[in-house]
Amino acid sequence: MSVIVVGVNHKTAPVEIREVLSFSEHSLARWYDKLLECTAVSGCVIVSTCNRTEIYAHVADIEAGAGAVLDMMQQKSGLDQATIKKYTYVLARGKTVRHLFQVASGLDSMLLGETQILGQVRTAYQHAHHHAATDKVMNTLFKRAIEVGKRARTETGIDHHAVSISYAAVEMARQIFGDLTGRSVLIIGAGKMSELTARHLVSNGVSGVIVSNRSYERAVELAAQFGGLAVTFDNLYHYLGAADIVISCTAATHYVLYAAGVRRILKETPGKHIMMIDIAVPRDIEPDVRLLPGVSLYDIDALQNVVDNNLMERKRAAIQAEAIIEEEVREFSRWESTQFVVPTITALKIRGEEIKQKELTRAYNRLGELSDRERKIIGSMASTIVNQLLHTPVTQLKEFALTEKGPLYNQAIGELFCLEDSPGRQPEETGGGDSEQKLPARALGQR
Repeated sequence: MSVIVVGVNHKTAPVEIREVLSFSEHSLARWYDKLLECTAVSGCVIVSTCNRTEIYAHVADIEAGAGAVLDMMQQKSGLDQATIKKYTYVLARGKTVRHLFQVASGLDSMLLGETQILGQVRTAYQHAHHHAATDKVMNTLFKRAIEVGKRARTETGIDHHAVSISYAAVEMARQIFGDLTGRSVLIIGAGKMSELTARHLVSNGVSGVIVSNRSYERAVELAAQFGGLAVTFDNLYHYLGAADIVISCTAATHYVLYAAGVRRILKETPGKHIMMIDIAVPRDIEPDVRLLPGVSLYDIDALQNVVDNNLMERKRAAIQAEAIIEEEVREFSRWESTQFVVPTITALKIRGEEIKQKELTRAYNRLGELSDRERKIIGSMASTIVNQLLHTPVTQLKEFALTEKGPLYNQAIGELFCLEDSPGRQPEETGGGDSEQKLPARALGQR
């Protein structure tokens, strides 16, 4: 048995390919049922976002399992196999585990260290589990991936440094004002960059939003998104005094705010401090504004420097995160490698319990009347003897499971303790191939 992933992402496929291979939430049940019709697949999870579609599966045979996934992707998208294979990647075993851990940690994202993907992985797993599409290995793998994603962020701080222009503006505002709760922002220009920056500011506590745009209708539309106020360009300076933060990004070919006008407003509101962020090219705010007391002016180059520095910080954090991932991959691989002996261990403990109960019953019958305390002491002693006798073979079998001799010892235990009918018995080898793939699927848990 092996875990595989078949997928496309922003690095391997253009958006027109990704969009036809994506899965809507309401269609998942149908495709899970379709995939699980393949006898080679015992469990699967579909992760589908705007930047990736990945199908993770626990399969008895890698080639058959990957083929089933590719066939499903063809049926879903209508693309021919050659096109799908051109853009997809297929990973198996440890490479699959490492890849999923990297995805959950934000190391495989378009924006290094982004946080949204962790929630998307969690949601994808929850949907798969809800549709009864997962098995024991898929459950363990995805729960571990979610924990790895959390650990990578907590221990490295990879998501603590703004790496977008709009969010860098928020970071600068926090450096100047500290808590942004109750602050107000004047947005000049109603384009996408202005909207995104305003959205980040509002999510960080800014409550007052004023929007001014040459197209007043567009200003009204944007202001409505934040419960804010739309004003005309003619009243721009009038409302400047009400703002703590100014975001300007218009398509004007000349300055929108001049030093003289800003100076007048500052005189009318003594002691006021205004942070101005000019992300327009050509610039909207006259550079001399930065010379005025009470004004902090940042242009696009200043923000880009913040982004570049923060990106370097994230890259350094990514190196630490990779070390965490390698450690976690080894742990998962160790767990996975021991799963084929679990049914044998379970059968061995059951056999021990059967013998214990049989002999206890015989002893109680021969001893006659016993107090509850005496029965408890005898039962406890019997349990201790059985547990101590089984402890060493169980522990050793788990250790040998990590070696090439694991299947041999697993079979030997089964024969020595007459566990022929237990689910842990190994089928006889027929020569060649990967012995791991010959293990019965039930040895790894039912869906």
